[in-house]
Amino acid sequence: MIKTINWKNNTVVLIDQNALPSAEKYITCKFYKEVISAIKDLTVRGAPAIGVAAAMGAALGALQLPSLPPEQFRRKFITICDEIAQSRPTARNLFWALEQMKKCLDGAICSGKRDLAKELVNEAKSICLEDIEINRQLGKHGSPLIADGDNILTHCNAGALATAGYGTALGVIRAAHEQGKKLHVYVDETRPILQGARLTAWELQKENIPFTLITDNMAGFLMRQGKIDKVIVGADRIAANGDTANKIGTYSLAVLAQAHRIAFYVAAPLSTIDVSLKTGAAIPIEERKGEEVTHFRGVLSAPKGTKVYNPAFDVTEAKYIGAIITEKGILKKPYHVTIARMYKGEKCS
Repeated sequence: MIKTINWKNNTVVLIDQNALPSAEKYITCKFYKEVISAIKDLTVRGAPAIGVAAAMGAALGALQLPSLPPEQFRRKFITICDEIAQSRPTARNLFWALEQMKKCLDGAICSGKRDLAKELVNEAKSICLEDIEINRQLGKHGSPLIADGDNILTHCNAGALATAGYGTALGVIRAAHEQGKKLHVYVDETRPILQGARLTAWELQKENIPFTLITDNMAGFLMRQGKIDKVIVGADRIAANGDTANKIGTYSLAVLAQAHRIAFYVAAPLSTIDVSLKTGAAIPIEERKGEEVTHFRGVLSAPKGTKVYNPAFDVTEAKYIGAIITEKGILKKPYHVTIARMYKGEKCS
């Protein structure tokens, strides 16, 4: 299994996703500020993976704090968490993970634990291990949606590299493949960072899952030719009504899928759902630097001084989404009802 992120000897070890597919190398972070940098520059990316990295970064910060009375320790730790929270704004999992770390600390203080940093390290490790199991369960629930012989389109990278392991959208595909189903994946290159071309293709190749790489603007043509049976994507944040933020270009695929009567599915852990937001209109959309569009790996590909608009995500309205696949089961429309029920502890279908 691909080890996207790992805790080793009180350091955080990350596969360098900027180096893939040319080189498989790892970066070791000894300080929480290094984890923040890794999140910002996309060394680690994908909402679940960002969440795990945030938790481990917070744990690193806790280890660096001096011996302090519990309340002083808590204040310092909250400051570290607030700093990590500034790294990227859209991925809900980042904020969810930091909330879990704060809850852990409060519980440890209330229980009279002496080594608070140790408790936080253990919590970060647990979040990492739980993410892998969550993705396996998600894949198990989603795999019945994949028929033998399906041609599946996916966008960006929602595989093991976007999580602590196994994957969300790619986890569903992986689970179906493990069950012996014959399938073929069409991989959007995903401009401007090429997460599909560089990362999803790399993962599928390692897993021996048949795939074909296409440019983003080919998707509609393939749908019209009848070459796509289903679309499965991941998510960075899902509002209470099912509106979903994902990598820029996802919305276009959803509209195209509906026009061609093709099922469009979102696969994401429950930690991606933000019930505090009524609709997708409230989801913060990160805008990244223009150089990601005008350059590729340092090489200029547009006239010098070109103005750029570079939102990293777009929002797909719930009406375009056929189902939301989670680790607890499949959510169906109306999402504002099924999401609310799920948060009350009722079973998904």
